[in-house]
Amino acid sequence: MVRFKHRYLLCELVSDDPRCRLSLDDRVLSSLVRDTIARVHGTFGAAACSIGFAVRYLNAYTGIVLLRCRKEFYQLVWSALPFITYLENKGHRYPCFFNTLHVGVCKVEIFHKLLTTVTHMPGTIRTCQKFLIQYNRRQLLILLQNCTDEGEREAIQKSVTRSCLLEEEEESGEEAAEAME
Repeated sequence: MVRFKHRYLLCELVSDDPRCRLSLDDRVLSSLVRDTIARVHGTFGAAACSIGFAVRYLNAYTGIVLLRCRKEFYQLVWSALPFITYLENKGHRYPCFFNTLHVGVCKVEIFHKLLTTVTHMPGTIRTCQKFLIQYNRRQLLILLQNCTDEGEREAIQKSVTRSCLLEEEEESGEEAAEAME
């Protein structure tokens, strides 16, 4: 039996228009990425990336997207993302771009002109989830520093505190389970 290895690309859809994110659908996004790959890499790229390609996670409120593709062809998907400049859905066309947050391989590159920044690259969906938790926590801390109102500051502090407490409870629960064994 042959095991097919996958890579996961954690991206953020950035748009000035909030309606762009709210109109997101995984089928629309999947076809948009596939069409862009075909446009950039031709028939070979479209055929190579169509096998095993899927939108595994989509959060319309934050614009976070988790794409899965075959390990051999993740660079084709990754290199096509900067060429997505708009999202077309239900007859509307919204300007946007993808900010790649996390990709599955050990390498760090920055493409300033293509608006794509890769900060960390592991190979599994679990490491993408861990990175997303850390990324969201950093974003909350940035929001906390930029607060002008005391009410906003308290609400963000409660959110950060709750997420830290939940993580500590999970860690202590794992340690307790190991101690019982």
